[in-house]
Amino acid sequence: MQTLEAIENRRSVKHYDPEHKMTEEEIKKLMSTAMLSPTSFNMQNWRFVVVTDKEQREKIKDAAWGQEQVSNASILIVVCADLKSHSKEPERYWKDAPKEAADKLVPMIRQFYEGKEQLQRDEAMRSGGIASQTIMVAAKEMGYDSCPMIGFDPVKVSELINLPADHTTVMLITVGKAIKPAWPRPGQLSYDEVVINNRFN
Repeated sequence: MQTLEAIENRRSVKHYDPEHKMTEEEIKKLMSTAMLSPTSFNMQNWRFVVVTDKEQREKIKDAAWGQEQVSNASILIVVCADLKSHSKEPERYWKDAPKEAADKLVPMIRQFYEGKEQLQRDEAMRSGGIASQTIMVAAKEMGYDSCPMIGFDPVKVSELINLPADHTTVMLITVGKAIKPAWPRPGQLSYDEVVINNRFN
């Protein structure tokens, strides 16, 4: 499946074959693809908790108001982000770059984010959102369906996955084999309402 076709055919699927299992190779391919997603200053601040354990999935389902896709999908991904990645040895992010680029950009990372908690959170959500779309498009290309989810208690889920204090949750994503298609698209806004030329009127 080509990229544009995968984007056009990706839908938020709620009903999965609970017996289907993804192989370790498939999971690694999917998550390695997610790790190619762009991030500001190449900080790679996303973190992905891939939940396959049935007992853990049931606990997270309880924290997601009983939504069946949490336990029935082949895997559940808790997309998280490290809010303090800017201060954790940022030279790592530019270790393979030309020296002149690293010397210029690495010192900028701390300066840009330090002490700016709202910006740190904004960056976490941007990075997590981009990576989440990468996961869903890649899953479709691999023959799987997916569903992004914000319907969960972030405090409870954070406790269940032992989320570090300086991290945040972004969303849940289920990935698996659909047994029932998504509804038809419920209502797309017009191109002219969404795409603005040069400036708003």
